[in-house]
Amino acid sequence: MANIMFPPAVSALLAGLSLAALSPASLADHSWGGYHWARTTSQFALQLGDNMGGDWKPFLYQTSSDWNNNGDTPVLTSVVDGTSNKRCAMVTGTSQVCNGKYGYNGWLGLATINIVNGTHITQGSAKMNDSYFNLAKYNNPNEKLHVVCQEVAHTFGLAHQSENGESLDTCMDYFSNTGANAGSTSSTRPNAHDFEQLKIIYTHTDTITTVATGSAPAKPGNRPDKAVVDISDDPRSWGRLISQSANGRSSTYERHNPDGSKTVTHVYWTEEAASKCRSCDHRFDRHD
Repeated sequence: MANIMFPPAVSALLAGLSLAALSPASLADHSWGGYHWARTTSQFALQLGDNMGGDWKPFLYQTSSDWNNNGDTPVLTSVVDGTSNKRCAMVTGTSQVCNGKYGYNGWLGLATINIVNGTHITQGSAKMNDSYFNLAKYNNPNEKLHVVCQEVAHTFGLAHQSENGESLDTCMDYFSNTGANAGSTSSTRPNAHDFEQLKIIYTHTDTITTVATGSAPAKPGNRPDKAVVDISDDPRSWGRLISQSANGRSSTYERHNPDGSKTVTHVYWTEEAASKCRSCDHRFDRHD
């Protein structure tokens, strides 16, 4: 086939389009609402409060290590002593990570962030529900690591790469490491696409910080009242349903608080809850 020659201006345009097609912005698109921690440096360390019991601690430490396993990631994590408990009350400037028997309420994992000034995260929490993880179907290390990795990353401001159940080999998809896949380590760790997205989310710095440093909590402007913004085990505290995945396994809720902040909660439902009614608001289903 003969080579086709384009005028210089057209060639330059095509080259630019090719580069744009390969740019990080085009390769990453799973930001959670543009939410991010305010910080004054290009790289920062987010404290993950360890409130984990039973055999969960190794999964939290592995998750922290995996999210740190990229030389130029803007978000580094450090596991610190938790200052919460099973209730997983949020602590300003940190993400608290917890497990507990939260009941047969239909959810495996739940991640909550509080937002001020439209997009700035001030505190977060990630919960794993032992009521289901104690069952044979979900009680395996790969499924536990998958869910911890995903719920913690939601508190960075990441959403899902995929919600249809296929594996993109990232913990930010909805592949289930259960049943025939219980022995699979696919989708238990972040992939390059996740780190690309973090770089896009945190491409700019801010004039304030909402991140705790050392042992002292951050004190940003418009600091929320923890008693006002916290999410309880009562699903009515989550606010209104604002989105749900087609397969019914992912729901997002939003609540506007009296202090002007916003609390956003992502819920990862069990396969059983989703299969009963994919379009339902599962928090009002029967799960016994």
